[in-house]
This record gives sequence, C-alpha cells and structure tokens, in this order.
Amino acid sequence: MKKKNKNAHKRKQNYKVFSRIYKLSFKISKFLINKVFFQKWFFLLFFLVLTLIFTLSSFNLAGKFGFFILKITFFLFGKAHYFLGPLFFLIFLSILFSTHTKKEFFIFLSSLTFILGISWFFGEGFFGKSIENKANFLFGPILSKIFSFTLILFSLFLFFLLLKRERKILQPPYFKRFLIPIFKEKEIPPVKKVKVQTPEKILDYQVSEKKYERIPLDTFEAEKEESVAGDIERNVYLIKKTLEDFGIEVEMGQVRIGPTVTQYTLKPAEGIKVSKITSLIHELSLNLAAHPIRIEAPIPGKSLVGIEIPNQKRALVRLRNLFSLKEFQNSSPLVFVVGKDVVGEPVLADLSKMPHLLVAGATGTGKTLFLNCLILSLIYKNPPEVLKFILIDPKRVEFSIYQNLPHLFSPVILDPKKAVIVLNWLISEMERRFEILALKGKRNIFEYQLTKKENEEEMPFIIVIIDELADLMLSRGREIEPKIVRLAQLGRAVGIHLVVATQRPSVEVLTGLIKANITSRIAFQVATQFDSRTILDMGGAEKLLGRGDALFLMSGATKPKRVQTPFISEKELKKVKEWFEKKEMFPKFNEEILRILKSDFDEKEREEIIVEEDPLLEEAEKLVIQTRKASASFLQRRMRIGYARAARLLDLLEKKGIVGPAQGSKPREVLVGKEEKDKEKEDSEWQAI
Repeated sequence: MKKKNKNAHKRKQNYKVFSRIYKLSFKISKFLINKVFFQKWFFLLFFLVLTLIFTLSSFNLAGKFGFFILKITFFLFGKAHYFLGPLFFLIFLSILFSTHTKKEFFIFLSSLTFILGISWFFGEGFFGKSIENKANFLFGPILSKIFSFTLILFSLFLFFLLLKRERKILQPPYFKRFLIPIFKEKEIPPVKKVKVQTPEKILDYQVSEKKYERIPLDTFEAEKEESVAGDIERNVYLIKKTLEDFGIEVEMGQVRIGPTVTQYTLKPAEGIKVSKITSLIHELSLNLAAHPIRIEAPIPGKSLVGIEIPNQKRALVRLRNLFSLKEFQNSSPLVFVVGKDVVGEPVLADLSKMPHLLVAGATGTGKTLFLNCLILSLIYKNPPEVLKFILIDPKRVEFSIYQNLPHLFSPVILDPKKAVIVLNWLISEMERRFEILALKGKRNIFEYQLTKKENEEEMPFIIVIIDELADLMLSRGREIEPKIVRLAQLGRAVGIHLVVATQRPSVEVLTGLIKANITSRIAFQVATQFDSRTILDMGGAEKLLGRGDALFLMSGATKPKRVQTPFISEKELKKVKEWFEKKEMFPKFNEEILRILKSDFDEKEREEIIVEEDPLLEEAEKLVIQTRKASASFLQRRMRIGYARAARLLDLLEKKGIVGPAQGSKPREVLVGKEEKDKEKEDSEWQAI
C-alpha cells in the first residue's frame, strides 16, 4: 500500500512538471510564431543556411555534418537530394525580392511536393520507393509514372504562380528600395516657368490696413509626444490573413500613422467587391483586438481601401504647431484650424466658404475645445475692428472666460430671451448692410472692404457662436428657428456667419430647415448610428474614439474627413486673456445692443424699439396718405428698400392706425383721411338733390 501511494505521488509530481513544461513550450512557440517566424529576415537567414548546407554537402564540402545530412536525404529522397539546394536558393530569392512574407509556407510546400514527385518518378529513397510500390499496386507502373510526372509539373506550376503573384505589389521591393537609390543617378527636374502676377491683379483679402500685434506663439504649448501605432507588421499580416480566410485577395499598401489612428491601405484584386471588405469589419476588429475600427472604402482620390486602427498611444495636437504654418499665416481672415487628419497633415477651413458650421456630438467628446480653438484661430489673425463675436451660452459656463475679449460685439448672452432679441437685431443689421452694399454697387463684404474709403463706415465680420442650441430650442424654439434660418440664408454676403453647437443631435433640435441651410458640419463621437445620420446624413460618428476625434464634412464634399481637433488647456486660455489685459485691449460693445438688453420692456416692445427708430417711417406715412396705396411692393418700388423693411413699415403704420390690417393679396386700406372723403361725398350728393 505504501509503495502504491509513493508511486501515485511521484506520478502527480511528474504530471505537474510535464504540464508546466508544456505550458512554457506553448507560450514560447506562440511568441516565436507571432514575433519571429513571421519576420522577413528570419526566413531569409533560414533558407540561406539551408541552401549553403545542401549545396556544399552535395560536393562533400560540409564536413561530417554535411555527410550526415547527405546520408539522411539520400535515404529519404534518393537523387532528388541534388534539387534541394537550388530550390532553397529560389525560395531565398523570392523572399528577398518581395514585400510580403505570408506565402513562403505555400512556396516551401510546393517545393517539397516537387522533391517527393522526383523521388517517386525515379523510385529512389524511402519515400520514393514506398509511394512507387503502392502506386504500382493500385494503378500499375505506367499510370504510376504518369501520376508522378503530373505531380512534378503541378508543383512547378504552383511554385512559379506564387512567385508571379508575389511580384504584383503596390510598393517597390525592400531590396530595390534599399539599393536602387545608391546606384541610380538623380534626374534634374525641368525648370517650370511660372507667370508672376502683378500686384494689381492679386486680390488682397487683408481687409484692414491697421497693424495688429498678434498673440505670441509662446503663449501656446507645442506638441511634445508622438503617437505609438503598435506592431505594424503583425497588423498587416492579420489584416491580409483575415481577408484571405474569407476568399478576398488583397495587396497591402502604405501604412500611415496619424495622431489618433493608423491607416493601413490595401488594394483588392480584380473582381472583388468593396462591400465584401466593409462587411468584415467585426471579424477584423476581433482578430486585431482593436475596437472600434473604421473602413474607408475607397479613399477619396485613390483606388485603395483604408482600414483605420486606433493607436496604442495618442499624440496631442497643439495650436502652436498649427498657427506657425505658412498656409495659416498667409490665409484669408476667416480661415481657422480644424486639426490633423489620419495621415498627420494639418486641416484648415475657411468660414467664408462654408459659410456656416454645425458642431454636434455627445457630452465630453471635445465640442467646446473645438469652439475655443475656432475662436483663438480667428482672434489670432484679426484685430477687433475687422472681426466681432456674439457668444450665446445658455449653459452659462463655457464662454465666461471671454467676458473681456476685445473682439466681443456684445456681452456674452446667457438668457434665451436675450438671445432672441440679439438675433432680431442681427436680422435688422443684416438688412441694413444689404442696403449699404446696394447703394455702393457691391456684391459682398469683401468687395466693400477692398474699396472702402477712410471716412466710410466699418463693416466687421460678425461670428455668432451658439453653445448649446438644444437649450434655446426647448425654451424658445418657435422664435429661434426662423431667425437662425433667416441669418443662414442671407448672412454670408454681409459677413455674418453662424457656428451652432449641440450635444443633443435629435430631429427636434436639428430640424430640417436648420440642416438644409447649414451644410458644413463636424461630428464628434455619438452613441448610435441614428445620431450620426442626423448630423452627417450618414453613419460613421458612432465609430469615433472621443477626446477630439471627429468627422469633418465640408460644404459640397461627398465624404467626411476624419480629423483630430487640437487640445487647448485652461492655462493657455488664461494666458491669452492676460495678454489682452496687458495690452489694455478691452471690449467695445455695440451701444444699440446694450440699450436694448438693458431696457425693462417686454419682448414685443423691445422688437418695436428696433423698428420704430426707422428714419423712413415718416416718409412712408406721407407717401401712403398722399397716394392712398398701402402695399409692401409699392413701398419697395417707390422708396427703393427691401421687402422685409417695407413689410415692417406697414406693420408700424398699422399700429399707428394709418392703414388697416392685411387682407390677403389685396392692398391694405388707408384709414387716415377717410372721414374727410366721406363728408365730401355726402356734400356732393346733397348738392345734387
């Protein structure tokens, strides 16, 4: 009994030891498979050593080890041993002159099949004799030779077919990329003749000749960290293997590392639908152990498909690096920085070409940081005389740091009621500017500023930023929506631009009219594909990574561009504020807006204050009484004003009791002087009697 217990105990110990050895060997083999055996240089070294060993052993030049190898291979394959050296050398060359290391197993398998076919055909070696005996027994000697010869031809065909396919690559082979630049002579490019424009023909967009001292670049922090993409070669292998498992043949292209994601490009073989690749997004995400991934099929302007995989470590995009770009320094006044794309290239946008922008996304995804970057981009280039801001902040926390910004046209608007009043004033200001442009014969604000004289009125750009739209729509939706739509339709020509942000991308907030008139949009991460479709009219925003990762859809573009928006800290914002205070630059608010906001009248009376001060009211009153005609088209024609102003004058005349209410398409009835005319008619009738 004691001996049996001892034996059982020893068996348990041995089992534990062997299980540990097995687990350790499994981990080592897994590491080698993932990290070593799929490396190109391992294959090169391996097959080069095999080539030397089998070639030298064929001539008895490899010593005792070579004689031992020769003895074993002759025993296994017979005279087919002499084909092993050249075959291994061909495999070595195929790896050297290729960009991929994923078909070497099949090349090796085809060469092994060729060796077995040779030994079978000659009936030499252990494998050759055993295969020949069984084949002769089953098929006879003639068919056995035919089958062996067919196997040789098939293995050769497969071998060279794989080599041929391996040459179809998107990039030059590594060997060529390394050696060709050393021996190739550099060609001198031809000199291009460029027509130099005279200064008279160049359109200058600098709308102010005053010198404006820009904020020093030292105020902003520079980029310090670089992004880490991870094991690129392994990801390339896994992408190709996953697609090949589902019967999709692809050729891998360039790998481009961005601040947030790394884009792996590939080209599908002929006859393969792009939709097959996009349908495998979940399988790719599983095999790559990366979530979420995004497939761009195709990449705009290229016949390639891009697979975007999140980086292991992100790189923060900073304003200092973007502000120092020449493209930004020498651009038009309303150009601002958006961020960097998936390749790491800077992305700039012109607000005058948009001409309005919708910003939407879930809470904490980077919307407010983006709005801060937009504000800083515009105040960095433009003095307060050229550009003004109207900031509407129903949340009461985001724009408090800009209270003393010299570019403000009014104090930061916190109350939805005051937001309605300011938007009303903006509409009247827009119509006033249109009248000025009409008198000057100019089409837009740029032409007006370029030809403006010193004694003429300044017409600065007005940028209206609303954060958050949902609060305004819930409290004053019926009043806010038509005013936003009106400004979006006509504000571009007179320099009024809207930037609307919301964290609730629902149909109740982003109505059809608002979306139809604000076509440039930037979407941050959202929860569902439905929210993404509400913002961009397409999916994709639900696959973003948050923290400034966004999809930017420019007006007129068919596909959005993925960008990483800049990060700006509270410390940098405070430095900007302190810099303006040191320069003694403080806001000069519009007096008319201040007077309207400080008055104690209700909203209707406030709206009347704006319109009752119209200098044309008395002239319109006299014209209506004299001509006995009261219609908007009549006032437009006789007084040379816009329809909105003419209709507003009629409303004021109605409140004064001069004209009657509207009667559909008929002109209004003129009430003043009606009693006198009635008396004249009665007198004429009595005289006739």
